[in-house]
Amino acid sequence: MGRRMRWAEGFIAADWGTTNRRAYLIDDAGRCADEFEDSSGVLSVPAGGFPAAVAEIRARLGDKLLLLAGMIGSNRGWIEAPYVPCPVGLDDLAASLAWADDRTAIVPGVSYVGQGRADVMRGEEVQMLGGVASGLVDPDGFVCHPGTHNKWALLRHGTIQIFGTVMTGELFNLLKEHSILADLLQAPVDVNDAFKRGVRHAMEREMLPADLFGVRAAVLLGQANKDDASSYVSGLLIGTDVRIGLTWPASARIGVIGRPELTRLYAAAIHEANREAVEIDGELCFLAGIQEIAKRIA
Repeated sequence: MGRRMRWAEGFIAADWGTTNRRAYLIDDAGRCADEFEDSSGVLSVPAGGFPAAVAEIRARLGDKLLLLAGMIGSNRGWIEAPYVPCPVGLDDLAASLAWADDRTAIVPGVSYVGQGRADVMRGEEVQMLGGVASGLVDPDGFVCHPGTHNKWALLRHGTIQIFGTVMTGELFNLLKEHSILADLLQAPVDVNDAFKRGVRHAMEREMLPADLFGVRAAVLLGQANKDDASSYVSGLLIGTDVRIGLTWPASARIGVIGRPELTRLYAAAIHEANREAVEIDGELCFLAGIQEIAKRIA
């Protein structure tokens, strides 16, 4: 029996990131029959521990073929799946899978080199191209993928043509855990007046390092409310991120792909820039993309 027929009988898909992993049991009708999410990201797996971590997925969801995407294919993961250079479509990803064994495949990441810079992604490509395949994303559109490392990408004819990364999520976490602002950033972030004010401030100025320290000074001198600091700082960072993204020559409508708690922040910031944003469920895009890749396995 060929690989193609075996995958059509159902398989397990996993989006395995740095800090978390999400696994889905896809049945022979293409439906998600079961799933789980946990904090067993690649950095939590001890040396030599990936075979056991993979076996755990099968123990929870069934003894099925397994298609892995994300940081599991990085040099910090299990088996490195080399990057595929832009432009990249679903056919390119399926043709460049890295095989751990005859029942376990890893989706490669995507790279870009040009315009005097280099960039890489792992995992986001499945969601972006899955969004196109499912009709949720314009095949010639412009997308934003919020996360620890936000991605902006131009799509052409259903392929990822060029993309760029902004480390916004990681910067916020570093400020929250290790900076002089840490005690001000423990409250939940919300799309409120403080957030929008931060977004507008960042879009009007290019003084982020100074503006960040100004948050502490304003609270100390009674010029700002401590409870607003998290949302305001998030607005500053995301506003700067959006200002960077909007320097790209792209369509007016921007697809924002990912988890709702992040897409709502970026959509709100994009609206503050008087651009149209549509929020798109990243999980739906991942499931669509990973199934399209499985269909292409020869």
